[in-house]
Amino acid sequence: MDGNGRWAQRRHLPRVAGHRAGAEAVRRAMTAARDAGVEVLTIYAFSSENWRRSEEEVSALKGLLGYYVDKELKTLEKEGVRLRLIGEHEAFGPDLARRLETAMARTAGNDRLTLVVALNYGGRAEICAATRELARRAAAGEMAPEDIDEAAIGGLLQTRELPELDLLIRTSGEQRLSNFLLWQAAYSELVFTDTLWPDFDEQCFNDALHQYASRQRRFGGR
Repeated sequence: MDGNGRWAQRRHLPRVAGHRAGAEAVRRAMTAARDAGVEVLTIYAFSSENWRRSEEEVSALKGLLGYYVDKELKTLEKEGVRLRLIGEHEAFGPDLARRLETAMARTAGNDRLTLVVALNYGGRAEICAATRELARRAAAGEMAPEDIDEAAIGGLLQTRELPELDLLIRTSGEQRLSNFLLWQAAYSELVFTDTLWPDFDEQCFNDALHQYASRQRRFGGR
C-alpha cells in the first residue's frame, strides 16, 4: 500500500494525512474484496524496515493503528471479517498488542473474509525464523536434514494456515516486492499500478482482479 506520503505531499499536507487517507482505502479494498468473493486479503501495514522512519511518523502510524483497530472492530464483526496478524506486533507495545489480540479473538469465528494485517513484518526474517527452527530440529535429531523441503519450510511460515497467494498488487508505480511475502509470491501474479494507495478504490481493485483473471497461470509447466 504505497504512496501515502506522496499523496499528502502533492496536497501540501503532512504525511500523517496521507496515512489517514490510506486507512480509508483499506476499508474500500476490504469491501471490494468481500463483494468479489475473495477469501483472504493481506495488507502490508508496517514493515520491519519502517522503524527507520522519523520518530514522529512512526508514532503517528502507531496512533492511527490503535484508533482504527478500536473504530473498525464493530464493523469487522458486523461484516463477518476475521482479523489475522503476521509479523511481530508485540513490538508496538503491550497496550496496542493487547487491543490487536482482542480484535483477533472477537473476530475469530467470522468467515466471510480473512483480513491479514502484516505488522512489523519482513519476508526475509520470516524465512530465517522458519529455517532456524528446522536447523534446531535437525540438530536435536527430531528430523533428518534431507527431510527439509519446501513443505517443511512452508509449514513453519506465519501464513501456513492460509491459502496460496494468487495475486499481489503494488501501488504508486513501484515495481518491487519490498520484502513482502517473498516465499509466498513465488508463483503469484503481480499487478503494478501507478495509482497512489489513498486513491485506490473499488474500481482499481476490480481492475486488478480482471487482469488476474485474464492471465494463464503456468507455474513453470510450459
